[in-house]
Amino acid sequence: MKLVRNHRTRRAATAGVTLLMAAVLGTAGATASNAQTAAPQTQQIASSVLGSDYKITLTALRSSEDEYAASVQLKVYTHDSGTWKESDRVTVGDVDGWFWYPLTGSHAVCEFTTASTEPAPLDISLLITPSIGCSEPVHYVVKQGRVYAG
Repeated sequence: MKLVRNHRTRRAATAGVTLLMAAVLGTAGATASNAQTAAPQTQQIASSVLGSDYKITLTALRSSEDEYAASVQLKVYTHDSGTWKESDRVTVGDVDGWFWYPLTGSHAVCEFTTASTEPAPLDISLLITPSIGCSEPVHYVVKQGRVYAG
């Protein structure tokens, strides 16, 4: 009789552990699924307003595939009816071609120069890593709210 009781207890314990594992894995799966559908983490790293014509921002976008990688978006806004409206955007460098942590640190922007002229020149250099240093400057021109390689 004792042997039967131990067998039942063991079977009940195994069933309990199996249910617990299923619940934990189900929750982890739901969390992973939610993380994949959530918007990517972003951080604005620089901005400039050129008179009443343009507002220019640089934003880091954390990769959804590699937690250490990021992309950089350059966005141009024009002032229209009392609000800023996005008129153009480009990716600076390669998609996921930057490192998230240096890019969002305190010395991420090595150079971000603009001028209130038409066309408006733009020069951008960003920190690759503290040991490597800054990227070569990238040159753009903003003309009538659109971004062009300069």
